[in-house]
Amino acid sequence: MKSRIGIVLGVTLGAALLVFMAPGYLFAHHGLSAYDMTKTISVKGTVTEFAFVNPHSAIHLETKDDKGNVEQWLVEADSPNNLARAGWKKDSIKTGDQLTIVGNRAKDGSKVMRLQKVIFPDGRELKPREGDEY
Repeated sequence: MKSRIGIVLGVTLGAALLVFMAPGYLFAHHGLSAYDMTKTISVKGTVTEFAFVNPHSAIHLETKDDKGNVEQWLVEADSPNNLARAGWKKDSIKTGDQLTIVGNRAKDGSKVMRLQKVIFPDGRELKPREGDEY
């Protein structure tokens, strides 16, 4: 009898936990809907941080606008697993690197973009997904 109550209690608590956690997971990943996938932009600047982490890697870039004002950009990339399959390593990009980033800007106009490719000063390119044609 005690084991039956334990099983029922365990299943009930597990179901309750799923009910409360599911909405967070459902809304946590926005996919591509936040980005204007019809337009591609390029931003040139200096890397202030490269985070090779799940669920999305990120490049933090410091740029200057037309008037010389400093701007901070967040470039969202794929997961480290996808990047590694495309040839990336955790030290592929370093703080201080001068890069041109090509991607899709956030629809809300913020200084956030989805990565399509990274271009180094020597012309070498890194793409976030194996076989990308950008």
